[in-house]
Amino acid sequence: MTKINIKQYMSLGKFIQRQRMIQEQLVENDIQDQRVLDAFLAIPRHIFVPLEAEQRAYNDGPLPIGFSQTISQPYVVALMLESLKLKPHHHILEIGSGSGYVLALLSLLCKKVVGVELEKSLVSRSIETIRNLGLKNITVFHGDGYLGWENRAPYDRILLSAAPAEFPRELLGQLKADGLLIAPIGANEQELHLFWQKKGEWKSKVITEVRFVPLRKEKAIRPD
Repeated sequence: MTKINIKQYMSLGKFIQRQRMIQEQLVENDIQDQRVLDAFLAIPRHIFVPLEAEQRAYNDGPLPIGFSQTISQPYVVALMLESLKLKPHHHILEIGSGSGYVLALLSLLCKKVVGVELEKSLVSRSIETIRNLGLKNITVFHGDGYLGWENRAPYDRILLSAAPAEFPRELLGQLKADGLLIAPIGANEQELHLFWQKKGEWKSKVITEVRFVPLRKEKAIRPD
């Protein structure tokens, strides 16, 4: 497992808050994957949010991180990670990596982690936070991840942390044959979809209803 440089973030109060978050928001809502639970305990969520939101970092809900973006609700993140059935050898892509919280969780669960974020300031912030934690298996790119990040493909898993109005099926071409992809999809009312391949055909199922910020493109497509 990746070692975390967490001494500078050690706080009994924050640790107890994480324990409470895990029990009340994850375990009591049927998150059972112990590796996922351990990652949530290890990674200090409060350092991935702005200072004014730090006191609410372990509350049950999303929090703003600037630039019209949010850090997602802990339960929804845990549900996504558990649904992906992550293994230590996996190579994973997160699209819309924001301030880097999910990347940090993934770094404890997978071998190689790639993040793509459109907002340059968030890329810089996430790289600094990840470096301070001593996480070495994460690479963050500044760019438009709407159609994935092909130069690091193929991936064992792909996770979208923002919602496209319509699913860009080009992403499936960046998965390995036994890969999984999880994504919130929809413009207003959104559903969390899990994609996988069976006998050469792509299948999908809806896991639950969710609400994420929209997945933006670098250049918005203008209507004719």
